[in-house]
Amino acid sequence: MLAYILLDVFVSIAPQGIARLQQASLDLRVLAFCFMVSLSSGVFFGIVPALIKPLPESLVGKTERTTPRGFFRHALVTTQIAGSLILLTGAGLLLRSLWRIQNVSTGLEPQHVITAEINLSEYRYPEMPQQLAFFHELEARLNRIPGVGTVALSNSLPPSGSMQATFFASIEVPGYPHLAEGTGGMVGFRMVTSKYFQALGIPIVRGRSFTEQDRSLREHPVILSEALAAKMFSNEDPIGKMLRFTTLGSQGPWRTIVGIAANVKNDGLTAGADPEFYIPWKDDPGTFVRHSYVTILTSLSAATLLPWARSEISGLDPTVPVEFATMTERIGKLTERPRFNAILLSLFAGFALLLAALGIYGVVSFFVTQRTQEIGVRMALGATPLGISRMVLAKMARWTVAGATLGLLGSWFFARLLESLLFEVRVHDPLLLASVLLLLLAVALLAAWIPARRAARVDPMVALRYE
Repeated sequence: MLAYILLDVFVSIAPQGIARLQQASLDLRVLAFCFMVSLSSGVFFGIVPALIKPLPESLVGKTERTTPRGFFRHALVTTQIAGSLILLTGAGLLLRSLWRIQNVSTGLEPQHVITAEINLSEYRYPEMPQQLAFFHELEARLNRIPGVGTVALSNSLPPSGSMQATFFASIEVPGYPHLAEGTGGMVGFRMVTSKYFQALGIPIVRGRSFTEQDRSLREHPVILSEALAAKMFSNEDPIGKMLRFTTLGSQGPWRTIVGIAANVKNDGLTAGADPEFYIPWKDDPGTFVRHSYVTILTSLSAATLLPWARSEISGLDPTVPVEFATMTERIGKLTERPRFNAILLSLFAGFALLLAALGIYGVVSFFVTQRTQEIGVRMALGATPLGISRMVLAKMARWTVAGATLGLLGSWFFARLLESLLFEVRVHDPLLLASVLLLLLAVALLAAWIPARRAARVDPMVALRYE
């Protein structure tokens, strides 16, 4: 039953890209194998103690000495504690990293934003004027829907949209030295309509945004991101300066810098804000826009708006495929794999902690049962229940400290293996290690306290007659 439940959980939280995930099911052969392994383990570990000859001293009960069996039992518990600490440390690192990723600033406001990805077929829209006419009419239709505040078009979308790009060295600015070809890296750019920044909540920190007049083919404005402005002009004010760039071997017109936009993440949530610039939609008649995005800022819920928007697109052309998503969903998809890794390791850590607690409870219970007569003698001679509990817990403390020490050493090396999966989290975080260690000690103390309390309640007269 637990396997069925966990399988559903894994399928629901798994990131995209795992082949045939929806076809995953419990395989009877795997279940049979696991059943046989479990049965064999129970038989083996249950029958081995019966095959070992007891020492004569243990039969008369006069003395007690550590046997290989006892050492092996304690070593298993110590190993369980060490493994639990290692897995708990890894889970803590991934959970902290996931929290950091989910709270990273993308540079835009995703609330109340719905996006539509549209692909125009080449055989129905082979020419640029046909493509522009379709999107112009679509923009007008969506703006007429009640509750729609802003509609914008673009040829790509952050934070994971593939952008057009040009070489930084291909950007020319009058009066500034021209970089050697192949230096400076790449600079992304996208075509956007005038309300693009308003729809996504991207601030214009200097200058102005695009206007409807900028969509004229006679106008050639450009808006830089803060990162690009700092890279090109350092502390100078770039507003009013001219630039031009080359893409696909074609040199564009001279453009006037009219604004500086805040940085936006375009390469996932964990990457930095790369330099980019924006040019107006319809600015270049040679650029095809068959694959484009519509961004809608609305006061309506997605459930209310989507049927209406689908109807408008279908009324314009029922053959056009469209894929809707809220901007929150688009950003959320980027956290799927970190979330899956964190939950998966947390489940393993939770099971390991449970097994360690069961191991401690079982061994301490066995220890109490084995020494019931000794406990009775101690209490008959004046030992207090508190003293008996301390004796039992001290026994447990040695195993726990040994396991925690091994676990800390293992965690130090294991954390290095997770370094590539972490985001803005220190691999060796003393606070996290201390928190995990306290959690493990608390669970170990609770597991040992239950049999220790039972030992403190032993009746001396009953214990003295115990065989």
